[in-house]
Amino acid sequence: MSDVNTMRAIRQDTLGGPEVLKEVRVERPAPRPNEVLVRVRAAGVNPTDWKHRANGGFLGAPPFVLGWDVSGTVEEAGIGVAEFRPGDEVFGMLSYPFGHGSHAEYVAAPARGFWHKPAGIDHVRAGALPLVSLTAWQALVERADVRPGQRVLVHAAAGGVGHVAVQIAKARGAHVIGTASAGKHEFLRSIGVDEPLDYRETDFAEAVQDVDVVLDTIGGDTLTRSLRVLRPGGIVVSILPVGPDGLYREAERLGVRAARMLVDADRGGMREIAALAESGALRASVERTFPLADAAGAHALGETGRTTGKLVLLVD
Repeated sequence: MSDVNTMRAIRQDTLGGPEVLKEVRVERPAPRPNEVLVRVRAAGVNPTDWKHRANGGFLGAPPFVLGWDVSGTVEEAGIGVAEFRPGDEVFGMLSYPFGHGSHAEYVAAPARGFWHKPAGIDHVRAGALPLVSLTAWQALVERADVRPGQRVLVHAAAGGVGHVAVQIAKARGAHVIGTASAGKHEFLRSIGVDEPLDYRETDFAEAVQDVDVVLDTIGGDTLTRSLRVLRPGGIVVSILPVGPDGLYREAERLGVRAARMLVDADRGGMREIAALAESGALRASVERTFPLADAAGAHALGETGRTTGKLVLLVD
């Protein structure tokens, strides 16, 4: 294969630590009908990336190229694509979980997973937004229908999903309570959190009550205990699709609701995210960027669990 037909990608051939991620040359994809070929400029790195790298998750055994976030330029539009033309700057999310592959120079994916990149943000911040923003939007708006004046509790509010969820809830007119270590409380206030809680010093299940919506990004005991802070009829939405047995039975017993979900690529959601970003109501916090070749470094930092906001790979 000649260079024009190949591209750089971060592939792994075995499961394991960050060191299994290697830069290789692979065949450049071609868009099928209703797909676009996007020249990737920036791609977010999310916890789901390092979890799949380590244990295979939904993807099973390698080899595979990870990555679901994309911001870049349309290189080619497949047959039937009416919304985009070559040269358009777009951002979006690949179909989760089996559409992975954005940690590469190019990606071919369904056009319906993309929208026009807001002119007011660069590729770095655009590449940080799709997966976490769609997760938060689908949880808070589509599942929970957050409305003005409601009380919303966001767990791990300084994290990738958490910090955009705070901003989406505020844009919907909610009063937001967010958990994070004390050192991140100033950041929480800067993005709109009304009541920061230090999860290391305070038991949220005792300190918080009469909540309309809980966004659970942690799972396990945190999810189960979150049921106790809800008002009658309130809802907890977990972005972790598996968890403790008996969740729905316990929710019914307490007179509240529970839902588990996985994020799904969606053009309608991307349009909403783009509008919020363009208006200034939603801004991705990017702790650090890494060149594509150092994807392993991004994974290693992300796995510490101490980052604020997002990590992004730059593809030059």
